[in-house]
Amino acid sequence: MKTAFLHIQSELQGLYPETEIRNFSLLIIEKLTGLSRTEIIVNKNTHFSNEQHQEIESFIEKLKKFVPIQYILGETEFFGLTFNVNDSVLIPRPETEELVDWIRNENDRNGSYQILDIGTGSGCIAISLKYVFPNSTVDAFDISEKALVVAQSNANLNQLQINFSKVDILNAPDFAAKWNIIVSNPPYITEQEKDEMLPNVLDNEPHVALFVPDNDPLLFYRQITHFAQQQLQPNGKIYFEINREAGKSIMKLLHEMGFCEIEIRKDISGNDRMVRAIIS
Repeated sequence: MKTAFLHIQSELQGLYPETEIRNFSLLIIEKLTGLSRTEIIVNKNTHFSNEQHQEIESFIEKLKKFVPIQYILGETEFFGLTFNVNDSVLIPRPETEELVDWIRNENDRNGSYQILDIGTGSGCIAISLKYVFPNSTVDAFDISEKALVVAQSNANLNQLQINFSKVDILNAPDFAAKWNIIVSNPPYITEQEKDEMLPNVLDNEPHVALFVPDNDPLLFYRQITHFAQQQLQPNGKIYFEINREAGKSIMKLLHEMGFCEIEIRKDISGNDRMVRAIIS
């Protein structure tokens, strides 16, 4: 095991930061052995089979091509839960955990809410909210059938009931349902921002979940806010993850569309990243 660990580090030297390579090595060995990090240290002299060595080489080759480690392993952790991921869905990120945490801390965990997640992707927000608010009903929309398959697998994996539906929010039908909470992490990266992105994201994650046109960066926020106007119950709340450059524009949009108590919060890196508003 120790030899495999050193081999992974050697092969990836110079391609990633040292701390990231170490983390990759541990994640790969955890995946192959099912051992915790403490158990890996205790069992460091364990020998791998030929099949395990072949798997390690496969992982290394993909990492050399900058395929995200989460896609290589087929899973990741979000809000303390395990999620299946592949290139049909975005990899859940820590900033989105902060959004879920805000919703958790601002609402009664024993409450019985009607919650809707728009653009659910892997289902990480919807499933985490069902976990946090077990007495609530959680619905989730996505335009991608492939993403919905992944999301349903994650609901099954975590033994939580979510009502998934294929819906294009830009052409949403009328719904009889009314929700207390609507949350969305919609596409918000403009095309002109592509040059700033790392290749592991740009070349692997689904562009339909990432990008909006340069000439209409608030496309999804405007449509979702309009939808929320019609579909939120009185005093219902809307939560967004946002582009760090768009906070003031989204606040203005929400105010113009009749929302109040609008608040922006920064993420752990100090960037404007989340907005909450209440229907007045």
